[in-house]
Amino acid sequence: MFGLFKKKSKVEKLQEKYEKLLEQSFRLSKTNRTESDRLQLEADNILKEIDAINEAQNA
Repeated sequence: MFGLFKKKSKVEKLQEKYEKLLEQSFRLSKTNRTESDRLQLEADNILKEIDAINEAQNA
């Protein structure tokens, strides 16, 4: 209940977007391979951004 008004960090927002893109990519992989590959590439770019943020925080 106390976390109800807690704002999400940038990493948490990016992780949600990453998971959504992977899910969409998986669904499209059965019907539209080109669009699926585009979403997969976008998800990979977001994962790299998450890794970069985590590296900056740990340094």
